[in-house]
Amino acid sequence: MSVSARIITAVFLIGFSPFFAFPQALAMGTGQIVLETETGTYPFTVEVTETEAERSKGLMFRRDLAPDQGMLFLYDEPHRLTMWMKNTYISLDMVFIGADWRVNRIATRTEPFSLDAIPSNGPAIGVLEVAAGTAKRIGLKVGDTVTFEPGE
Repeated sequence: MSVSARIITAVFLIGFSPFFAFPQALAMGTGQIVLETETGTYPFTVEVTETEAERSKGLMFRRDLAPDQGMLFLYDEPHRLTMWMKNTYISLDMVFIGADWRVNRIATRTEPFSLDAIPSNGPAIGVLEVAAGTAKRIGLKVGDTVTFEPGE
């Protein structure tokens, strides 16, 4: 292959690499989740995992997460869930959500890169991951109400 053909190929691959390298990120759904606490109502824009591949990747490799954003791992049926922090650079608060759409556990300030299991401690329909310190900042407690509205 000539030098010019290599340059054209490299430019093409670099220019279109987001479409090939991260197909799950492009397909991931969005929505809004609202946490209702004693101190107020707090909306978050969330990415919603829809496939097992998206659930496996989660927030891995991300370097930051805005205070009003998060990721929602949503399941069809409630069951015991276990999360971890493999390849996750940022500390997170993990909010486990029961089938009644109430907070049933909060794991705060999780340790980046840890392979330790973070269990739901009971059946859960989902897990909301937000920036570390969010639960404390908004006064989130077990039993608080969660509302989810899928994006279009």
